Amino acid sequence: MSIAAFFDIDGTLYREGLITEVFKKLVKYEVIPGERWYKEVKPEYEKWDKREGNYDNYLLKIAGIYIEAIKGLHRSQIEFIAKNVVSQKGHRVYSYTRDMIKWHKEQGHKVITVSGSPVELVREMAVRYGFDDYVGAVYIIDSRDIYTGEVVPMWDSASKKKAIELLVEKYGIDLAKSYAYGDTSGDFAMLNMVGNPVCVNPTRELLKKIKDNSVLSEKAKVIVERKDMIYKLETKCINDI
Repeated sequence: MSIAAFFDIDGTLYREGLITEVFKKLVKYEVIPGERWYKEVKPEYEKWDKREGNYDNYLLKIAGIYIEAIKGLHRSQIEFIAKNVVSQKGHRVYSYTRDMIKWHKEQGHKVITVSGSPVELVREMAVRYGFDDYVGAVYIIDSRDIYTGEVVPMWDSASKKKAIELLVEKYGIDLAKSYAYGDTSGDFAMLNMVGNPVCVNPTRELLKKIKDNSVLSEKAKVIVERKDMIYKLETKCINDI
């Protein structure tokens, strides 16, 4: 059986949320009215920025508007934006995660990203960083390659669990020897499935879930990268969550 390393992208590899970069492009091209950013998204961002709100809520607000905005667009339009975003912003990654991708590839492990970002973005990041396979949120298109406004999500824990089960069957992966890297509660199931879970700059919600799971709290590692320093912590040693 093979060993795999599963990576989330937003907040784990990429230092922010890739979908926010696409959102900004859609505002720039006037596909999304700028007032929607100021009236609907910015308040959620400011709550999170002040540490009064939830980062997941901020991303979900963007995702909801994104679904509405791309309805009726042609697939080539979003693919064009995705290529531009990754070309211009794709280098903005955490050095720890980037180095771990390289290390896993050197060990001969399957390196796979399972991300809540639109699959068009995930595909571009997979190419850029040499992932063996990728899974992302699929925004449905019709026979004319036009977005319908429907989506098959990949940002929640249950969806990621199902995706990994399919990948295990596809590649014959030994989960007990495999690795996973994530940062939010949406990555909980993915982290819980493997023998070597790593939380990269985890949210409070994720860390609390891990601490409440006696098995996972014993084996999970916590990585915090700030500026040019990387801190490695033991989950069981983190208090006051």
